[in-house]
Amino acid sequence: MTAKSVATLVNLLGFVTGAALYAMLLAMVLRKPEQKGAKNNLLVLPSNKLLLLTALLGFFWNIGAVTIYGIADLGVENTFPSLVAASFTTLGFLPSVVVHLILRSEQMLKKQNFWIAIIAYLLSGVAGLLHFYVAFIGDRLPSHIALHILTIGFAFLTVALLLSTRGQLGWQRAFWVVGLAVFAVSALHLSHHDAESYPWWIEMSGHHASLPLVVAILYQDYRFAFADIFLKRTISLVLLVITVFGAYISVAPLLAIRDANNEADPLAVGLLLGLWVTTTLFYPKLRQLVIWFVDTIILKRVDYDNLRTEIARKIAQFETPEEILSEVCRMLTPALTAKQVNWFMEENSLSGHHTLNMLFPTTEMPNYYLTVGELKAGRRLLSDDLEMLEAVVLMVARRIDVVRVTHDRCKISLREQEISKLVTEAELTALRAQLNPHFLFNALTTLGYLIQTAPDKAFETLMRLTGLLRGVLRRSAGEFASIGEEIELVKAYLDIEKTRFEERLQIKIISPKELENIRIPSLLIQPLVENAIKHGITPAKTGGEVFIKVEKVLFNNLEQVKITVQDTGMGVSEFDLARGRKKGVGLANIERRLKCHYSDEVVMKIKSEVGLGTSVEVALPISANALTPELKASRG
Repeated sequence: MTAKSVATLVNLLGFVTGAALYAMLLAMVLRKPEQKGAKNNLLVLPSNKLLLLTALLGFFWNIGAVTIYGIADLGVENTFPSLVAASFTTLGFLPSVVVHLILRSEQMLKKQNFWIAIIAYLLSGVAGLLHFYVAFIGDRLPSHIALHILTIGFAFLTVALLLSTRGQLGWQRAFWVVGLAVFAVSALHLSHHDAESYPWWIEMSGHHASLPLVVAILYQDYRFAFADIFLKRTISLVLLVITVFGAYISVAPLLAIRDANNEADPLAVGLLLGLWVTTTLFYPKLRQLVIWFVDTIILKRVDYDNLRTEIARKIAQFETPEEILSEVCRMLTPALTAKQVNWFMEENSLSGHHTLNMLFPTTEMPNYYLTVGELKAGRRLLSDDLEMLEAVVLMVARRIDVVRVTHDRCKISLREQEISKLVTEAELTALRAQLNPHFLFNALTTLGYLIQTAPDKAFETLMRLTGLLRGVLRRSAGEFASIGEEIELVKAYLDIEKTRFEERLQIKIISPKELENIRIPSLLIQPLVENAIKHGITPAKTGGEVFIKVEKVLFNNLEQVKITVQDTGMGVSEFDLARGRKKGVGLANIERRLKCHYSDEVVMKIKSEVGLGTSVEVALPISANALTPELKASRG
């Protein structure tokens, strides 16, 4: 292979590579949301617009150079002087735009910097005019004077830029990038064609000096995108070409050996085919090695296997979904180089730009989502990133399910213990309230008076008292009883109180037959009736009425049974009612039992007004568990 053919190949590959890199920069800029700069200032412009201009200039230079030098390398005389002038003009404007890009930041916004940017554009403009003037008069392109102006002018501007930005944030980066841009012009000037061919390294440095500029910009601003999209493929391709070229060189001498019949050596042909197959089998390993090198050495990516292990270890230490999700987001943010990684519940609305949203597939509501914000350095999510995120999301969902099940079991166990404790307290409280000395004294006094005046009625009252005590003791065998059983217990209690109060106590009970088989917590109605008599009827000189009503109602399309206990006694003020509910045993006991049995689905309403009486309402949900076997059978 001759030096000229090598130079031709280098030119072709260099310009195509340059066009691809600048096209990548163009794509990255167009994908990134525009950032607005300060208003009413020519120096401070959005960086996206300047990067866009840089990408367009570099892309058109490389496309034009492919046409210009591709034709020249093929031995065809150039017949497009205006294209040559336009191509070199675009290359000349590259350092000006880069200078502007560096000086646009607010930290470097000074009056002298404004003039540096203006001079840079003037130098590029004058050089462009000279290129077109030479094309117009038919002289040899590009213009030597224009290249001298660019090289010398930007050399002085680089010194001025170094002095102006010294001590400012990012000034080292600015000087390096501008230096690359100046190098692009000066190297092009040094490699001006005055002979037929040059060594490949002169061709590379002269014609393709714009490549380091775009590589620097891509690595600084779009490092992940550059490495993921271009660098992995390029390195893999280069290594593959080197491998194939080396194998060919080692086998080529053997192919030149021919036998007496002037035929190729079968051994050499077989060796060549074997090398092709070996190269094909070797390429996946080569590709994996390149990916590891780019991810580990260049990008310093996190090892996802270790990350998943660490996340699993961390989330095992937390006992609530909120803590688990917050810790996972904290660990994923630096691993993905994201500006933010958050979680939210399904009822929350999204706002802003997000790279990815993923559902945590938990078995129960509420559902949680993972949202990955904008990624830094032009990074995009690749297949290994998505695979890692899917594994993490599934792992976190399973951990949340375990936490929920554990919490539910603990809550059920605690609730069962609380219910058992409250049932025992309710039974003991009912027994104490009904068998206290005052109650027994009144009942026995009433019995003694009736024995002398009305023996038959005394015997009936004694049987009622016996039934009442037997019913209370029977309630201790279970936590639930039917409404019919509770009403019978209340009637027995009221019959005894009726004998004591006589005409001062009026009783009215409404309990439909179709509701008597519904199961409710035992000893629920009797304490309410007892409170009505004790605090409402007893203090009133004229007595009053106790009204008990059981009815079925609809609430939020759900069937409920509502129990009302109302008296027309003395009544109390809101202050006394609140104090009584706080200090009393019976009502507090009932409320705690209802909360344990029905959670927050049941609310006890108490209304009282001085002189008018008190009303207590309790609404309980009707479910399959609240029905007696007889009622279940009747419903099919």
